[in-house]
Amino acid sequence: MVSNQYVIIVGCGRLGSLLANRLSSLGSSVVIIDRDEVAFENLSAEFSGFRVTGDAAELAVLRQAKIDRAGSLVAVTSFDNVNLMVAQVAQKVFDVSQVLARVNDPSREAVYREFGIETICPTTLSAAAFLRALQEPAEEKQP
Repeated sequence: MVSNQYVIIVGCGRLGSLLANRLSSLGSSVVIIDRDEVAFENLSAEFSGFRVTGDAAELAVLRQAKIDRAGSLVAVTSFDNVNLMVAQVAQKVFDVSQVLARVNDPSREAVYREFGIETICPTTLSAAAFLRALQEPAEEKQP
């Protein structure tokens, strides 16, 4: 991660705010978009980026976030369809070089990949972590 990178994060819930706070502390220029202004309360007092209230599925909101300057866009709302649509628009319309999207439903990961969008699926990651933990011998787990 280049410290002076311009990153747009769509969704200011637990994940979006955590990413925004960490990227901001690392020196990235961060713009976070959420349709609910109350969601910005999840940001830390040290967050030095910008907040845009609005629906990221609307081109005017993405333009307000200066998407034409963005090197990366991360779509992490709780709605898979919104994440896919925003990611596609960022990639195809605004030519953002790195686009990542959270997909909650593992069965949709293939669809995202067909559109060339890199995904992270918390459900799949959690299942893999639980399976690894279950396969560890009991004696390795004890302190």
